[in-house]
Amino acid sequence: MKFRQNLSYSKELTPQLLVKMLLDPMLIIITLVALMFYFDEPATPKYFVVITIIFALSFPGTWSRADSIWDDLIHVISNWIFTAGILMLFGYATGYLDTFSRVIIVNWLWITPIAVLLAHVAFTKFIKSIKYSSYVMRTAVIVGASELGIQLRNRMKHESELGLQFMGFFEDRAFTRLNSTEVKENELVGKLSLLAEYVKLNSVDLIYIALPMTSEPRVLSLLDDLKDTTTSIYFVPDIFLFDLIQARISDVAGIPVIAVCETPFSGMNGLIKRSSDIVLAAIIILLVSPILLMLAIGVKLSSKGPVLFKQRRYGLDGQQIIVYKFRSMIVEDDGDKVVQATRNDNRITPFGNFIRKTSLDELPQFFNVMQGRMSIVGPRPHAVAHNETYRKVIKGYMIRHKVRPGITGWAQVNGLRGETETVEKMKARIDCDLDYLRQWSLVLDMKIILKTIKLVFMDRKAY
Repeated sequence: MKFRQNLSYSKELTPQLLVKMLLDPMLIIITLVALMFYFDEPATPKYFVVITIIFALSFPGTWSRADSIWDDLIHVISNWIFTAGILMLFGYATGYLDTFSRVIIVNWLWITPIAVLLAHVAFTKFIKSIKYSSYVMRTAVIVGASELGIQLRNRMKHESELGLQFMGFFEDRAFTRLNSTEVKENELVGKLSLLAEYVKLNSVDLIYIALPMTSEPRVLSLLDDLKDTTTSIYFVPDIFLFDLIQARISDVAGIPVIAVCETPFSGMNGLIKRSSDIVLAAIIILLVSPILLMLAIGVKLSSKGPVLFKQRRYGLDGQQIIVYKFRSMIVEDDGDKVVQATRNDNRITPFGNFIRKTSLDELPQFFNVMQGRMSIVGPRPHAVAHNETYRKVIKGYMIRHKVRPGITGWAQVNGLRGETETVEKMKARIDCDLDYLRQWSLVLDMKIILKTIKLVFMDRKAY
């Protein structure tokens, strides 16, 4: 596994980081205040209350290192929808929304994301400028031209935002023993015994030790040599070469510990995820309630049996939950052996075929979301019988249950929806689920939701 894990750790509060934390919340507030002045709206206490709520919802900001303006646009809009959605819902529920100027609210809703996006573009351009780089640039060397050291060097070179100038590797092995396609000979500065003298002569700011944990004697000897320097020293543990899920550094009563498998929804992320689920699910249920009624009538008229199909699934932490769907078959499978639906399955009713193709049979699961059993986006829940089968043959299968199952997921929008008649297809789906856990962000959730809407009208694998 490449060194691409999302490692959570304490960051030095640099001016750059402080700007990133304050940029979005301050711009949202400044835009509101500017509109108040423009439309001659008095600064009454209710606006101070709103500003406080805005800051609490948007701080410390959600900066995106997007690869393109389009990616950043999606990031800004998704977070703005979340923040503005909570404010509007709260204002509507309490009746305070009517006390605010409509013209200010409407202009604020469309001007704010534009202002934030432009600020992101401007600030990104500034931190990539030569003037900024020369001001913040620090020199760094890496001890060990290992796979981990090579990936660390690549980060230094490709992410100018880090402000790190790579000076070279210190390695005891000869160049012929290294990966010549990844390491150039002129990048090898010298052997480990020369490091202490080199950092003194060249005023090196940072040393990153990327040696295997089995090299403890060499590491201890190296640290002893470096005691006579003022260079900052960091140890990069090689556990990050393994397949980690939400790796992070924490402590237990002052003893540092490293998480190698953890849910992405702990702490503030969990609050953001659950809040967005509740807001979106409530809005969707309100909007589609007439459709729910018509579908219920259609199911009832299509065949004998209950309107809702209830099936036991594995939920958060592997606990069994009851998942709702509109019944699309003439039978209900929920035992020790569950047969997946196949194309032209004679168990599916004509009306059931329609609601399965359009995914309308999934709509009752928004009530599961409101109950806290499911999330809008997450790994799709499998029947208990399937879980018991595949957990024995697919490594890491149960890790997907460290989060709530979703109505839609990363696997489903990547062509892995429908029948999984082979272990290889199920493994591909699980790989997508685990990748979702590693890479989760609110932006990724919004992308999955938008892709799901598109698939509802275009997916030919639904049946």
